[in-house]
Amino acid sequence: MMGCWMLNESVSVVLACCRGPWRRHLDKNLQFHKLVAYGIAINATIHTAAHLCNLERYHLSQSAEAAGLLAALSKLGDTTNESYINPIRTSHTNTTTELLSTIAGVTGLLISLALILIMTSSTEFIRQISYELFWYTHHMFIIFFISLSIHGAGRIVRGQTPESLLLHNVTFCRDHYAKWQAAAQCPVPQFSGKEPSAWKWVAGPVVLYACERVIRFWRFQQEVVITKVVSHPSGVLELHMKKRNFKMAPGQYVLLQCPSISSLEWHPFTLTSAPQEDFFSVHIRTAGDWTRALQKAFEAEGQAIKEPRSLPRLAVDGPFGAALTDVFHYPVSVCIAAGIGVTPFAALLKSIWYKSCESQTQLKLSKVYFYWICRDPSAFEWFADLLLSLETRMSEQGKTHLLSYHIFLTGWDENQAIHIALHWDENTDVITGLKQKTFYGRPNWNNEFRQIAYNHPSSSIGVFSCGPKALSKTIQRMCRVYSSADPRGVHFYYNKESF
Repeated sequence: MMGCWMLNESVSVVLACCRGPWRRHLDKNLQFHKLVAYGIAINATIHTAAHLCNLERYHLSQSAEAAGLLAALSKLGDTTNESYINPIRTSHTNTTTELLSTIAGVTGLLISLALILIMTSSTEFIRQISYELFWYTHHMFIIFFISLSIHGAGRIVRGQTPESLLLHNVTFCRDHYAKWQAAAQCPVPQFSGKEPSAWKWVAGPVVLYACERVIRFWRFQQEVVITKVVSHPSGVLELHMKKRNFKMAPGQYVLLQCPSISSLEWHPFTLTSAPQEDFFSVHIRTAGDWTRALQKAFEAEGQAIKEPRSLPRLAVDGPFGAALTDVFHYPVSVCIAAGIGVTPFAALLKSIWYKSCESQTQLKLSKVYFYWICRDPSAFEWFADLLLSLETRMSEQGKTHLLSYHIFLTGWDENQAIHIALHWDENTDVITGLKQKTFYGRPNWNNEFRQIAYNHPSSSIGVFSCGPKALSKTIQRMCRVYSSADPRGVHFYYNKESF
């Protein structure tokens, strides 16, 4: 599993250079990592169970009741000029004590404990409660790999030597074990430990991981200039930064490290700025120890920085991830976000606006339908501000036809409901301040897709979603249901994005 993890880390370096469909496939490295981890857990369980059963079998073959070929093989090694195959030398040996006195037993125990701790702390529940516990426990891969490299050094698994096999008629000798040494064609078999080979499998991932760490250290040394800090009322910290030769695309993310908080922890955050802007930005919601410490370290209370040198240093690695550039490949695109899944669409909507204003750029994209399903809008006030800014600029430029947005609020209390009812007739929405009124409850996707299909009867429509699996499945089904069987009709193309 950790070899796969190391490979995935190195694949992240490749992601920074790849473009097109290959990048999208490489961005699935996390799913590949998990799949391999489950496979290793299953095979490790089988491996451990098989060894324990084999040890018990070895122990039983040393008992007084044992007979036959197994008993004859187990007694080898008791006299000079003989080599043993059974590591349990007497029937009185405690198999547990004997196992833990070997290199294979001790390292096997360490490997098993490391694997159990790594996998149990990787569950979504643990990551949400304490990301730091997940992060530090995952670094037990160091113990895992060191133990794995020397696991076979004790050569507890033994087999007949090639020289001994040449002297034996195996088919005859296995049935005449009582005549070993007496018969010319059956000398006493000789055994030796198998050559350890785990290091061969470890070496490749270790080299790749070492290369990735060197690259990350080099990136860590690159200067990051913080140009703006904004503290939003909803506990969201907005950071604007600049870095030499930094190039991004909508939908990508970066890894952030704050050495004054932790010199080991890197946390992923989706970029919320557009590629056309002369800075890159992230919005960090306070949702854990690290983000809380970051909020406190910056003590962001104003809109601009007065003394940049007094701010804590940040290191930035990336950007990574598949870009949302496929949105521009369709004449009509539908973007659907739920909760925090709205973050990657911030950069996309900005980029759409900038591209539409570029006179030299001929956009294939002519219409964007944006759906945002949110339980608590106060947690994403910054995004509502972004929509308000886009709404104002599009109205001024006469481009209101380009973006159609629909916000659905799924959670509210009685006081909010009364306030909403009292101000319903106002020109702007009481929740967001936008001209487009907020809908209350969940969207009826049948009605929404039916209306979009009616508006664009002969179009290829790209559908992009970021949210829970249940939502993704629903949207995928809607795409199938409302795509026309006629090649000249409307067709919805579902694109599941990974963030």
